[in-house]
Amino acid sequence: MRVNKKLHGKTVFITGASRGIGKAIALKAARDGANIVIAAKTADPHPTLPGTIYSAAREIENEGGKALACIVDVRDEQQVRKAVKEAVEKFGGIDILVNNASAISLTSTLDTDMKRFDLMHNINTRGTFLVTKECLPHLLKSKHGHILNISPPLIMSPHWFSHHVAYTMAKYGMSMCVLGMAEEFRDKSIAVNALWPRTAIYTSAIEMLQGVGAAQYSRSPEIMADAAYAILIRDPNTCTGNFFIDEEVLSEEGINELTRYSCFPENADKLMSDFFCRINIYLSCNIFYLEN
Repeated sequence: MRVNKKLHGKTVFITGASRGIGKAIALKAARDGANIVIAAKTADPHPTLPGTIYSAAREIENEGGKALACIVDVRDEQQVRKAVKEAVEKFGGIDILVNNASAISLTSTLDTDMKRFDLMHNINTRGTFLVTKECLPHLLKSKHGHILNISPPLIMSPHWFSHHVAYTMAKYGMSMCVLGMAEEFRDKSIAVNALWPRTAIYTSAIEMLQGVGAAQYSRSPEIMADAAYAILIRDPNTCTGNFFIDEEVLSEEGINELTRYSCFPENADKLMSDFFCRINIYLSCNIFYLEN
């Protein structure tokens, strides 16, 4: 029996849910008996990246949820519209949207070619806006409408821009959607919030940027999933326009012992801060479009 679970029967549309943070959020909601729409690019096994939309769907169903796997590149309007249509036909509506898909290139201005710039902006900012726009007619019909963007707080300090202005602009575009849409839909009973980690989260993106050794000083995606869940079960009428940090959300829920989230518990006091919490280590790297 799962009827006492707060997301039971709710439909959650998650971009980039085939791995990493997106999949962790999907599995957390699935344990409540939620319907999960996996909107991600990876349909066939990747030579180096784990998981596909179909393997994620199996995991979700094993956890007690219902799954719909949709091949979606968030840059493609037709694919997004098709996935939204299929979700509504299968589950009757959409209650929650998690904008998680993202592209990253931690390169300086001179080292960022326009192909990289366009990819980041088309996925992070435009993709978030597009998916939100297509889901909104259904979110407006929900009695528990939530939009959660995996994006950082809007801090207008040169420190956050100087090392990789193109990437910061693209991620801040997602956060600006939160700022504007939270106010736009404040009287429509739709919550619009952002969530960002205090520390590095060990995903395929971090592994490709810093190597497998980064796991020693990172947390698992489950901390973001638990924080996201805590946000998504809140009343959308009273919880909107926030830029949440995972640790702070869990502290509000009375969870202050976070060692279990560390990939290596013995290093729980030596964790790397996230890029937007400490950008004093400059990394020059190639661009990746990853389901975080």
